[in-house]
Amino acid sequence: MKLRYLLAALSVAFAFGMNALTLPRIIGDNMMLQQKSNVLLWGWAKPGSKVKVVTDWNGKSYSVQAAGSGRWDIRVATPEASYETTSFTIEGDGKKIKVRNVLVGEVWFASGQSNMEMPMQGFIGSPVDGSNEAIAASGKLKHALRFSTTPRQLSAVPLDSVGGPWVECTPENAAEFSAIGFYFARRLNEMLDVPVGIINCSYGGTRVEGWMPGEILKQYPEIDLTLAAKPGVMEAFQPMSMYNGMLYPLAGYTVRGFLWNQGESNVGMHDTYHKRLAQMVEHWRKLWDDNSLPFYAVEIPPFCYGDGLDGVSAALLRESQQKSIKLIPNSGMVSSIDLYTPGLWCQIHPSVKQPAADRLAYMAAGRTYGIQGIQYQSPSYKSMEKIDNGAAVMVRFNDAVEGMNPYQGMKGFEVAGEDRKFYPANAEQIFGPYPVVEGVKLSCPEVKNIVAIRYRFKNWPEVGNVYNLRQLPLMPFRTDNW
Repeated sequence: MKLRYLLAALSVAFAFGMNALTLPRIIGDNMMLQQKSNVLLWGWAKPGSKVKVVTDWNGKSYSVQAAGSGRWDIRVATPEASYETTSFTIEGDGKKIKVRNVLVGEVWFASGQSNMEMPMQGFIGSPVDGSNEAIAASGKLKHALRFSTTPRQLSAVPLDSVGGPWVECTPENAAEFSAIGFYFARRLNEMLDVPVGIINCSYGGTRVEGWMPGEILKQYPEIDLTLAAKPGVMEAFQPMSMYNGMLYPLAGYTVRGFLWNQGESNVGMHDTYHKRLAQMVEHWRKLWDDNSLPFYAVEIPPFCYGDGLDGVSAALLRESQQKSIKLIPNSGMVSSIDLYTPGLWCQIHPSVKQPAADRLAYMAAGRTYGIQGIQYQSPSYKSMEKIDNGAAVMVRFNDAVEGMNPYQGMKGFEVAGEDRKFYPANAEQIFGPYPVVEGVKLSCPEVKNIVAIRYRFKNWPEVGNVYNLRQLPLMPFRTDNW
């Protein structure tokens, strides 16, 4: 298999011309470089030839010798972020390439399936809320935001070159940007006041296994690696195809962190999803040679999925997503359980994209950039205590020190007795001496001895309205293992 990969890599190198200085599409005009870093640049040239990079921001020169395959890699020091554009020159094989209109700022790598891929203009029959207004005003961000969209490309072997060119943020271009990526970048720019770049490497309908390498997947007996990039096979059933064809060629491009919006195609695989996602992230970090890169994910949206509105297949996958965050160091997940249009249970591409992106940006601002005062963690279940001889329970939550919202009329909780039948619960917030919040008391006339509770633990949990005081939604949960 390794020989097969090597031959594929060499064939790509020859295709790009080993006797001529060549750059991948991700390195070129309009690109965004990560600030205050030794960023990776690479390309191809005649084997053994000298390649030199000269940076206009400091006048420094960097040199490297192309390897026997023709590939060269070089690291270049970048300055602090600035809205002033800059440039650099690459020379080799008697050829000189000037890379112009470069911004230095914060770069994030966004990946996943269709809810990350979904552009500002929307999909057919699937709009993005507020997109026209945002696109119309996007020209003001021309020197603040940059985007690179990776073309869909499937491969059975790792490729050397792929990726879309970087483009400026203008009304003409913005409609094609990932909506999650655009809103994340815009909000982060507002908070940091530095340029932000997004590499969107996503493909609709794909499973987590599509973004993992064969060397990991071969340990799973149910995975058939011969299906990778096989004509006529749905993308969801093609292991490693997106990893080989889209992600691997971009590995190492210097970024601040990863954004992930995926999981719908793994519904029904909750027993393995969290473990495989953790393996994927660990491998990505090795590819980028940085085991501390943050990984921030979005939970899957409400939808009918395969077992109907009141089914729990998606709830189980959300639970697995939450488990993955406990397995992955320096990671976090934002909830999207409330981000849907009421009644549109048949729409797996919610139009409500900005709040999810904002929540990712708040998490990045608080956790990665250390901005104080921003709450970014949704409240989550902490503990349950029986009271009133089991006729009620006191439920306590993490990240809700000042209590929950609304003050009264909380909905979405369910309780069950030993018969395992769930009923809607009455919820009452209990306060102790100020500023102590005891928790939320749950009770139900139909259940005399409560043994389990759930909150929005359904595929389409349209009933549910509990938030903390910063309007971050309570994460769905269950206390049972039924």
